[in-house]
This record gives sequence, structure tokens and C-alpha cells, in this order.
Amino acid sequence: MKTVFVDCSPKKRLSASGFIAAVTKCFVIGKKVQCKLITPNDYKTTLDEIRDADVVVFSMPLYVDGVPSHILPFLKEMEVDYRDIHADKRIYVIANNGFIEGRQNEPLMQTMENFCIRAGLTFCGGLGIGGGVMMNVMRIMICVVFGLTLLQMAANGFDPVILKDFGTDVLTILILSCGIISFDIWLAYCINKGKEYGIHYTRIMLPSFVFILCADLFFTIISLFHGGVFRGWFARKKPQNCIIGKEEKQ
Repeated sequence: MKTVFVDCSPKKRLSASGFIAAVTKCFVIGKKVQCKLITPNDYKTTLDEIRDADVVVFSMPLYVDGVPSHILPFLKEMEVDYRDIHADKRIYVIANNGFIEGRQNEPLMQTMENFCIRAGLTFCGGLGIGGGVMMNVMRIMICVVFGLTLLQMAANGFDPVILKDFGTDVLTILILSCGIISFDIWLAYCINKGKEYGIHYTRIMLPSFVFILCADLFFTIISLFHGGVFRGWFARKKPQNCIIGKEEKQ
């Protein structure tokens, strides 16, 4: 069995969609391929990988309550390829969003299900994840905690207390992610068994007010690394000519 994981995030690196796809891939058996889909230049490579695949897993962020716009032309090309041949391919979807509730992904799931019907593919369900941005935060935290633990052990020598603290931190992160991890393992099980997964929604296990504070802090830090909190607000913008009607065209 060949399974193709399609990372549909427009981010070139450190995307939550790519990370979740990579985690899911760990629990799937058989041949596994992960593709990155950002520009039209990626279409052919991805379609070539999908052509002989038994399962395709689309992992994508929720943009404006739907599928990211750069993915829609790819889905149109894929629909043309498979609409008339009725290929026996099973499609699963993993969607994540910046809201706390996983159910916010429902419109995206409906879009992907309709795409599968039109393309003659088998929609086997999907997993909608709320608070997807926290997956990035948590993997960064694990790396930071691991690095600090190594520094402490290098400075103070082997100390069981340090290892205990590291284990406690990692356990806390895993508990906060337990809903996502359990649903993700279940998804992988259905892929391996060729079963329908249905549509399920989960979220990061944080109270909403804590999630909002963490998300605001995370995005503020990211903004600082990309030009400042108010980047683009005061930048000089080039005027754009809006052409309306035949008279303005002339």
C-alpha cells in the first residue's frame, strides 16, 4: 500500500500541517511519501506521486473557512485526471485552524467531500483540529526544554532531578495534545485497515482564555522576527487601477 501525504500549507517550513502529516505518517504502514504543495510548479510532482497511490492524505490549514486558495487549482487539475476513470483511491483530510474549536473546519471538510464526489474518488473522512498553531508552539517548547536540559546536565553533571523535570515538562505537553494524538492514531489505524474514518473534531486541551493569551504571544513574537508588530500598516502602497465596465477599459 502506498500513502501520499500532501502538505498543503503555503509556509515553506515549520508549518503545523506538515508537522501533523509527519506525525500521522509515523503510524501508517507501507510505502509513504510526503509532498509539499505551494506553487503550480509542485502540481506535476504531486500528481505523479498520487497516480499510483492507494491513499491520499491532504493536510491543510483552514483559510477563510475553506480550502486555501492555492490548493483549489490543483484540485481542479486532479479532478480532470480522475473524473472519467473512477480511480479506486481513498482520500483522507487533516485540517487545522487558528481557532480553539476543531468544528470550525467543517466547511473545509464539506468542500473536500464534494471534490471527491465530483472526481470519482472515495472520501473516507477527516480530522478537524482546533488550535493547530499550538502544535508548532509545543514542538518548539520540547526542543527548547531538551536543549536547556542538556545545558544543565553539562554544567551540573548527571542529576535525576533534572531528568525528572524534563519528563514532567514533556508529559505536560503530551497531555495537552492527547486529544489530537489519540484521534490521529485512530486515523492512521483506519488508513492501514482501509476503513472509513468519518469526520471527527478535536482541539488542544487548553482553556480558551489561556489559548488566546498563548496564541497572541506566539504571533507577536513571530511578527517581531518578520519586521515588527505593525509591519505593512504604514508601508507605502502602490495605487491599483480598478477597471469597471467597458467605458473605463477604453
